[in-house]
Amino acid sequence: MVTHVPAETQGDERGALLAFIEEQRGGIRRALLGLTEEQAASKPSASELSLSGLLKHAAEVEQSWIARAKQEPPAVQRDQTNWHETFQLVDGETVESQLAYWEKVAAETEAYVRSVPSLDDTFPLPNDPWFPPEGSVSMRWLCLHLIRETARHAGHADIIRESLDGATAFELVAKERGTTWG
Repeated sequence: MVTHVPAETQGDERGALLAFIEEQRGGIRRALLGLTEEQAASKPSASELSLSGLLKHAAEVEQSWIARAKQEPPAVQRDQTNWHETFQLVDGETVESQLAYWEKVAAETEAYVRSVPSLDDTFPLPNDPWFPPEGSVSMRWLCLHLIRETARHAGHADIIRESLDGATAFELVAKERGTTWG
């Protein structure tokens, strides 16, 4: 899992944006290292967030934004009746299955972003009350939005993990690399 994003190859803006998205995905995945399903589903703070819920949400959100860009419906339709399920594993879902799903989504994101003719290409926003009427955004905006969304939840994941067992992001990186921290 990426912990440092190297400078992009000259002129590879897409590669740089995709590398930063992947870096933030790594923060969420790393927070799940070594946990049981029960630990990953626990909610150790006043928030209703869990690590497994954040994982599922981040994968769904990424997939839904790529679907919007392709002007297709998202794989999972969410509304007021099932919005709560985006933050919890249901119907036999596991951390492992969600990690595998996110890996697939990440590959689709990379392929799509690399395939569009220009990062300046736009797509319409859905007709939802929180978006401007008849609004549109660029592919560059989409990548920046995915970085922001994933980074926000990676920060939540750090706090939840530390609340569970005291493990910090630095310690988890060291553990992942087979070294020690501090």
